This record gives sequence, C-alpha cells and structure tokens, in this order.
Amino acid sequence: MNQRTIRKPVEVVGIGLHKGEPIKLRLEPLGEDAGIVFYREDLALTIPLSPSSVIDTQMATVIGTSKGSISTIEHFLSAVYAYGIDNLRVVVNGNEMPIMDGSASSFCLLLDEAGVKEQNASKKIIRIKKSVEVRDGNKFVRLEPSNRASFNFTIDFNHPVIGKQSESYSFGTKPFIEEIARARTFGFARDIQYLQSINLALGASLNNAIGLDDEKVLNPEGLRFTNEFARHKILDAMGDMMVTGHNILGSYSSFAGSHKLNHELTVKLLADASNYEIVAIEKSRSRAFEKSFA
Repeated sequence: MNQRTIRKPVEVVGIGLHKGEPIKLRLEPLGEDAGIVFYREDLALTIPLSPSSVIDTQMATVIGTSKGSISTIEHFLSAVYAYGIDNLRVVVNGNEMPIMDGSASSFCLLLDEAGVKEQNASKKIIRIKKSVEVRDGNKFVRLEPSNRASFNFTIDFNHPVIGKQSESYSFGTKPFIEEIARARTFGFARDIQYLQSINLALGASLNNAIGLDDEKVLNPEGLRFTNEFARHKILDAMGDMMVTGHNILGSYSSFAGSHKLNHELTVKLLADASNYEIVAIEKSRSRAFEKSFA
C-alpha cells in the first residue's frame, strides 16, 4: 500500500465554534513524504502537524507557534486518519477549524469530493512495540501492541442521559463512516452560558453539538446513537493520535480520557524509540490492517 493524498483541491466554509465567525477551509494535495501541514492563510503561517506543535488541550487540540494557532483540529484529523491520508495541506483563514455539525461527517464528504490518490512511495505507519500509558487518578489512555488497530473507550458522567457507556471500534474506513464519524461533540447548557460570557463558544448551537441540561438532551432530533457520547470520544482520540502524522497499528484504550491525556500519550510514545517503530505498511505483518483502508 502506498501513501495517499487527495486528487484535487476542495474547499468549504463553516462556522468556528469559539468565535462564531465564518471560516474558510481549503484542502490541497501534497507530494510524497510531505506529511500533514496546516497553514494560516491570514497570517502566512505554516504549522507542521506534530505533538511538538500542540500548544493547548484545555477544550480542544490546538496547534500553533508564538505567531498564531489553529484550534479544534481533532474532528477533521479523525477523518484524515480514517481515510489514510498521509500528505495534505490544510489551509484556513482563521484561528480555528470550522465546527460543521460537530462530528466528522462533513469532513468525510469533503474528502470524498476531493478523492483519494495513491502516490508512489510506500505508506509508513507507527507500529506499537511496547505498552505506553498515561494516567490521571483513575483516568487513563493507553496504547498496546496488536496486529489489529482498535479503539476502546469508556466514559462515566454523573448525568441521567450519559452515565457509564462504552464503545469498541475495529479500525476501518467504512466502519468509521458508519459507526463513528456521525457522533457529535456535546456540551452542557450551563457551561456554554459561562463560556459565551467570556467570549468563547460563540458559535455553539444545537446545530453543531449535542446540548444537555441537568436532565435531558436538548436537541429536538435526539441522539444519533444510544452511546453517541462514547463514540465521539473515539472520534476525538483518533484525531489526537493523528497528530503523530501517521496511522497507528496497535490497540488504543481509555477510561475518561481527554485531549490533554491523549497529547501526553503521543509525547510519551515518541519520547522513547523502543516504544514504537515507523515501518512501511507492507512490512507491518498485518494484512488485515492494510485492507482496513479499502
């Protein structure tokens, strides 16, 4: 299997979650071994995708430099991960990605419109060699060696609609589109009101998130899945793992994980060369993983 980019440039305009302003997103193909590169068009600022580029994880994964940043990249990157895109230029004209409907579905449609192009160089992946874990009290995120790629996430919220729920996902492009991509981000009305009072979450609405009060879901259409919250956490985790710049052959698991813990996991993983190896996918000894991108 070879590296992938997109066949043609595509663009879309959507609302930014925090500023509530229109954001133009354009995707452009890049050559072999170029990686995923973000570009702030309004600042003429290039930000390579890497754990070292992450500058904030409080409410989303944010990459940047002292000159500028791009927030909420994880939903988009989950689609990039699922489609196996290796080389791509991501151009935005503001400090955040458009939130779209709060899931990754719109980004999947955008990649479908662009088309996927096979390149000449072999696709490289990260193969997990040793278990790597980050904990915060009873919360944890973990990567373990496996000949299959999978994501397992459990959350536990003191809320009658959420409670304790789990989701397990065996990696594949088609299962991602069907089982994970449509799961939306969620937030509590009391938190949104506070954030908007300090000029954050100005673009948040029931059109781009699941809203909850103390007892129920506020969206008239209800949930897309009974465990949509846990599925969205897998979506987030996939995007956060894509910050490494590669697909990962291994098993990811978490209890009550977060962007912060995911970032710490990628940093810890790459800090020790004995934890992993970067190999051509045909040398990963996992035909099932290679076929999952079909």
